[in-house]
Amino acid sequence: MRTVLVTGTGGAGRTTVAAATALAAAREGQRTLLLTADSDGTPEALLGIGAPRSVPGRSADRLPWSVPAELAPGLWAARIVTDEWFRGELTALQDRGHGLLDLLGATPLDGEELTALPGVEAIALLRALRAAQTAPPGTGWDVLVVDMPPAPDTVAVLALPEQLRRYLRRLLPAERQAARALRPMLAQLAGVPMPAQKLYETAERWERELAAVQGVIESEATTVRLVVEPGPLADRALRTARAGLALHGCRVEAVIANRLLPTGTSDPWLAALSGQQQDALKELYEQWAPAVPVRELPHLGRDPHGLGDPRPAEPHPGDAQRAEPHPGDGARRAPAGLADLAGAVGAPGARPDRPAPDPWTVEDRLAEDGVLLWRLPLPGAARDGLSLVRRGDELIVTVAPFHRVLPLPSALRRCTVSGAGLRDGWLQVRFTPDPDLWPKRV
Repeated sequence: MRTVLVTGTGGAGRTTVAAATALAAAREGQRTLLLTADSDGTPEALLGIGAPRSVPGRSADRLPWSVPAELAPGLWAARIVTDEWFRGELTALQDRGHGLLDLLGATPLDGEELTALPGVEAIALLRALRAAQTAPPGTGWDVLVVDMPPAPDTVAVLALPEQLRRYLRRLLPAERQAARALRPMLAQLAGVPMPAQKLYETAERWERELAAVQGVIESEATTVRLVVEPGPLADRALRTARAGLALHGCRVEAVIANRLLPTGTSDPWLAALSGQQQDALKELYEQWAPAVPVRELPHLGRDPHGLGDPRPAEPHPGDAQRAEPHPGDGARRAPAGLADLAGAVGAPGARPDRPAPDPWTVEDRLAEDGVLLWRLPLPGAARDGLSLVRRGDELIVTVAPFHRVLPLPSALRRCTVSGAGLRDGWLQVRFTPDPDLWPKRV
């Protein structure tokens, strides 16, 4: 299943672009589900649908999204219901541990008094990504389009599975668990109670789930669309988002320049705004194209409401004869809704290829320079916001507000860091073999 994550700068129209992307995919005959994590009612107002309804069934078995509403042939939309999902999960956890709670004299919490804790939104979103991939054959979707939070929050969410897996491995390493028969004896020798086997079993289950979610994020079939309203302030934010996504191995499929004002107007105020947008748009093309396509969406002149005509729009007879919009076009051909944007935003491709060569590669330059070179793609990163720390067998990379701990390939663990540089969007770290650890020739 193709998964498209739509994020971007704050207020740039992510929900609109996500809906237009989903509609474009449905037009091509692909069963498409549009998921949004926005809980303020904006998606429902945009799509012209009613309030979301909970998925029926036992609370522990419910999916983390509302009942999908069919908007057009092949297109469904649903919202991630964080509060209800959290209540169901916590209620099920209480049911499983009711014996221990009774033993401790604890009073279980009622479902009505439970509210989602800060940070649960990210867990619910990741759970939704996983659940969409595990639908029974014949009942799932071909394309999943997810309306994500703003770019900094999206990067943090996508980094979460790897971070949590690392914490689990450090706190409860699987190789440290002892056989059940030895546990009482080890507890006496150590003088402290040994962690219960059930704790390791729980950690193992979490590890499997987190690995599955991380697999979805890192899959070749998962891509990101970045939405930006071109302007001087948005450029820096987009650069930072690009570096953060690259740090975590996320592939950007397209950049959507949204709400572009018409050019060639005689109004000086509008002409100044349009000129500012065009300058920023030129920089977007210079930074991204041709490796990543930049797609332009016009300003509709109002907030879109509903899909409009879900069928592909017919070209206007005069479009082939003129490149610039005619002054009367806005009045004669006012956009009706999201359907007018679907053609411009485009449907996601079938299954994108990874960039070649492999971005996480070690180059052997021992014969020429006496070093091994680890090359990491970090487009958009700046030297003043970049830091590296070698700690044991890990390299800690910080790019602006984003942070990742990378395990070193086996060959580099026997080396020392001798330098690093950022050139043309690539972080190049030089490693020199440690003579005390490097295999010696006989």
